[in-house]
Amino acid sequence: MARFSSQHILSTSSNLLGFCLVVLTSLKITKINEATYLDEITEIVCVLLAAASLLSFLSIRSEKEIIAIKYEKLADNIFIIALSAIFIITFMIAFSIIF
Repeated sequence: MARFSSQHILSTSSNLLGFCLVVLTSLKITKINEATYLDEITEIVCVLLAAASLLSFLSIRSEKEIIAIKYEKLADNIFIIALSAIFIITFMIAFSIIF
């Protein structure tokens, strides 16, 4: 049985993972990745979003309620971290604050 927010985390994190892969590809094509740390941050976000997707899926599929809740809480925390990092990346790109 689906949990409180696992289905939402799964769909949103997988969509954002696709967005991050597009950003990462764009950074590599434009060669911005050679002079900045944006690509490394984006790669970390990709891993975090993949982890959030996996944990939310495991939460949905888990038959034990206590384990499902733990998976969901962990997925939720990882998703918030990844979402914050996406905000920082977007802010840096939008205002040309590249380090």
